[in-house]
Parts: sequence; C-alpha cells; structure tokens
Amino acid sequence: MIAEKVIGNLAEIKPSVEIDTVKLDWFEAEKKRIRKTTTGGRDIGIAIDETLKDGDVIYLDDQLCVAVKLTSCPLLKIKVHTMQEMGRLCFEIGNRHLSLKISEDNVLIPHDAPTEKHLKNLGFSCESVIGRFDDFIVCKAHGHDHGHSHAHSHEHSHERS
Repeated sequence: MIAEKVIGNLAEIKPSVEIDTVKLDWFEAEKKRIRKTTTGGRDIGIAIDETLKDGDVIYLDDQLCVAVKLTSCPLLKIKVHTMQEMGRLCFEIGNRHLSLKISEDNVLIPHDAPTEKHLKNLGFSCESVIGRFDDFIVCKAHGHDHGHSHAHSHEHSHERS
C-alpha cells in the first residue's frame, strides 16, 4: 500500500476500523519517501511531502486505518535562563546543523555525546532524557551563495596619479 497524504490525526478523528501503526524514528518523520512495515506486518510506502507527526493518519479505507507512531529516543535537554543564553545556545546548536525543539526555558536536541560535552564546557546545564522528538525545527546545512558575484571586486581599485 502507498500513503500519499496525511488524512488527519488520531487526536481529532476516531476511525471505526482496525487501526494499525507504522513506527518512525524522529529523523524518518521528515523523509519524503520511505518504505516501512507496520506493526501488523503490512508493507507500506510513504510518499508524503511534509514532516509526519505522532498520530497522523496516512492510510484509511473501509477496513483499515494506518497511523504514525513516533518512537521515543535519547534526547539532550538544555536549560536556559535568559534570552541571551537562549541566543548563545541556539547559535552553538545551529553551527552544528542540529535539529532542535525550543520551549520557554529549554531546548531539546537528539542526544549527541560530543555536543553534550561541548555545551557543558561552555557552561550550559544539560540533562539526558528519553522522549519523542516531534514538532522540531529542522536545521539543514546552508550554502554561501548571496545571489551576487564577488568577481568584480577588483574592478573599482583606484590608482594614484
């Protein structure tokens, strides 16, 4: 079976048919194409162009509903006390191109021992926790194309007469 769109979420709809689940790790939830096996042993191809959330219904017919179940994973919870500290923390995490989830007084990232050591060395309070990593901000590597060329930078040099 192929899932091509999110039909709804189990938090909002209650299908009156068999509910099967497909377990996804947090990093699989943003993949555009993936093949998995449901808890009930069914093969499913997922071709959805959005990040999936826990409970998303991705297949529904008159006999079966397939919903997403995000698995729990090791996370690093970093406490922050000021906006300045939040800015410094997010700068450090962004430099490592890590996805993150920001709350009022903490930031969650997937657990990574070198990053934990680095953040602790900078004075941040880090705690290892287990939980679902959902509703996160994806940080992808970026290019350095500013939309203009630097090739002409020597054209405007001034010579003394």
